Amino acid sequence: MIDQATVDKIIDSANILEVVSDFVTLRKRGVNYVGLCPFHDEKTPSFSVSPSKGICKCFSCGKGGSAVHFIMEHEQLSYYEALKYLAKKYNIEIEERELSDEEKQIKSDRESMLIVNSFAQEYFSNILFQHSEGRSVGLAYFHERGFRDDIIHKFALGYSLEQRDALAIEAKKRGYKEEYLLKTGLCLEGQNGYISDRFRGRVIFPVFSLSGKVLAFGGRVLRKSDKLAKYVNSPESEVYHKSNVLYGIYQAKQSIVKNDNCFLVEGYTDVLSMHQAGVENVVASSGTSLTPGQIRLIHRFTNNITVIYDGDAAGIKASLRGIDLILKEGMNIKVVLLPDGDDPDSFAKKQSASSFTEYIKNHEVDFIRFKTNLLLDSAGNDPIKRAELISDIVQSIAIIPDTIVRSVYTKECSRLMEISEEVLLREINKIKLSQLQNGTPPNKKTLSETSADKQNSQEEGTQNDDTETLMETQGVPQGVLQEKRVPSPLDPFEKTLVRYMIRYGFHDLFSEINEETGETETWKVIPYILTDLRNDEIEFQHPLYKKVIAEINHIFDQEGEHLTRYFLAHPDEEISRLAVDLVSEKYQLSKIHTKFQTIESEEEKLADLIPRALFELKDAITSLNIKHIREEIKKTAKEKNPERTTQLMSELNGLYALKAALAKQLGERIVSPK
Repeated sequence: MIDQATVDKIIDSANILEVVSDFVTLRKRGVNYVGLCPFHDEKTPSFSVSPSKGICKCFSCGKGGSAVHFIMEHEQLSYYEALKYLAKKYNIEIEERELSDEEKQIKSDRESMLIVNSFAQEYFSNILFQHSEGRSVGLAYFHERGFRDDIIHKFALGYSLEQRDALAIEAKKRGYKEEYLLKTGLCLEGQNGYISDRFRGRVIFPVFSLSGKVLAFGGRVLRKSDKLAKYVNSPESEVYHKSNVLYGIYQAKQSIVKNDNCFLVEGYTDVLSMHQAGVENVVASSGTSLTPGQIRLIHRFTNNITVIYDGDAAGIKASLRGIDLILKEGMNIKVVLLPDGDDPDSFAKKQSASSFTEYIKNHEVDFIRFKTNLLLDSAGNDPIKRAELISDIVQSIAIIPDTIVRSVYTKECSRLMEISEEVLLREINKIKLSQLQNGTPPNKKTLSETSADKQNSQEEGTQNDDTETLMETQGVPQGVLQEKRVPSPLDPFEKTLVRYMIRYGFHDLFSEINEETGETETWKVIPYILTDLRNDEIEFQHPLYKKVIAEINHIFDQEGEHLTRYFLAHPDEEISRLAVDLVSEKYQLSKIHTKFQTIESEEEKLADLIPRALFELKDAITSLNIKHIREEIKKTAKEKNPERTTQLMSELNGLYALKAALAKQLGERIVSPK
């Protein structure tokens, strides 16, 4: 783990203008710089870089952040990987905390295995191009398949010699231990401790991690043999878990983000051919059944998947489970069936990027239409088989987390299958209730959001109406189902105060004379806000804003811009993105507005703005309390509980008095309730 001193040094050294300029052409506009956003297609620049604040932000799609977060987003790296990227750029030596002996051993094993895999990849690639057998067998095979050398290099393809232990001999000659050749699965141990190469006589497809590390290999045999499997893959290991890895994700990640869509195919050569055709947002499950881990990996970059199938009906039916897993993850799924006799590899070889994309656009269908058309052929007019088909589709619809999407698919199923929508809804709710009773937690709602929508939903919260629907139709008691947070009327007021604290931290607010000591005391922004909230026993309700307040209390001795920088570079991405949003200024006054008059800045008005913001929060809390008590009074009136009603009326009158006092402070006119 990188120690905090090194993290601070990296953040201090990382110049946001230099970092972004490596990827985006910028031009000066006022005190900031603008350019075309690298995260979505646009013709008018909406991506702004502020050197003074050390942040960037796209005011169209909402993406941006500090230099660290820009690299995380653009290169699809983790927080610590992005720190290491910037450390390398600015020649900063990474100093990590002392690890325990057990941690050191695990780290050492993993690093050793990755180093051995890296050596093996370079060895296989070198054999492919430099060795006579590699050129005549391996390279000739790739050329016969129509792959250009640039694609072969891009995916670091290789060849393993027919010699039984060629890799093992070379690795040991270079000083690599047998232990790691065996742990990675590059070699197998036979009788008498003799080790041999796993992939001998095969062309090699390296499998990369998101950050470009070699995790594993796939090998295809070229000679015909009934005794040999066509494909052999690396076994599971400390560095390779096939259920969480996708072939081509390293080469595809930026294109997936840019296109906001991922094509999912089956094999290595499908990916290669599509890249060669100019379609780069493609990954493969490498012949294995699609797993939730692989789907979540794609979900990190997009909410949209297009699954491409060839014409093999039996294979398609066997893989329909993957569609359900994608739906369960809350992703939008389209399905494309290629012409008979074509797979993605052969079809892509006949296409350019534009013609391939055009075909997809014209032939992609939603999962329900695809599944219905596929299964109806086998059901025919048999009512029992049709009922089974409907049941199968209803099972798929029921696992969709988003209530609106689920409703749309229900209507579509009703239309296609000529069955009442009410009947389908009852069946779907039975399935969801059954899941609940069997201890299966209900799916969380996942909106199909742009990046800006994601940020808004984190700040304002989103409501999941699965609970309401089930309660109405099945009579499930409240509290049984898990709900997402309902937005509160207090959220915007809490957000305003958080913004003042993050942005102005320990700026001077105003001075006053201490009546006990007679000395002049200067109030600063954070102590003033926290003290006022504490005096009135007010706690923030929004989970994210509560986390920020807890952080502020924890680092109370931070000062000025250091506090802003602390939150902008916070390892919790939710907090850092909030900070970016709160310190960003979308609009700047035109020079014409300031030429003939002095415009008072927000900083100069803090002494008025912050007390008012606190009064507005208290006023909103009071209004909520009034609403709740009036609702309670209605209940007690129905229950004919005069004592409780009298008590509540007294509380209500006190709140009305408080409301009037707050209105006076805010300069508002109050109409007294009758």
